[in-house]
Amino acid sequence: MRAAWEAQFGTGHELIDAQHQGLLTQCNLLADLCDQANACSCSGAHAEAGARAFDQAYEQLKVLARVHFEAEAALLADAGYPELEDHQFECDEFDYLGAEIVTAENFSRVELQRFLTLWCVGHVSVAAAQHGSYLAGCDAAPA
Repeated sequence: MRAAWEAQFGTGHELIDAQHQGLLTQCNLLADLCDQANACSCSGAHAEAGARAFDQAYEQLKVLARVHFEAEAALLADAGYPELEDHQFECDEFDYLGAEIVTAENFSRVELQRFLTLWCVGHVSVAAAQHGSYLAGCDAAPA
């Protein structure tokens, strides 16, 4: 499953939009790695290398998400966003899911990639709808 950036995903804030695009790009990288693994009928060391590459890309997605959520929360706080507690809950939920539930031990990597893509698209679309008016007037970087 791939995620394409769409104009309605824009919040009007350059940094946040770039971070959102980066999250979707990372989800697409995970999809590419799944496609490569499915196209390859290999086993052993090559299959393990593919699994490691996916796991590393997933860890990178979690890092990107953490950095993004911190920047987004700081900007929203500065802008007086009234639902900041809900935003923090969403951030904490993603961290918990990524650490405890949505893991290669519990799901196939294809299932992980699909879930992550759906989750990120959901976050990006909600951010555009709910945060855009607050973020559009903010400075380019959080304080």
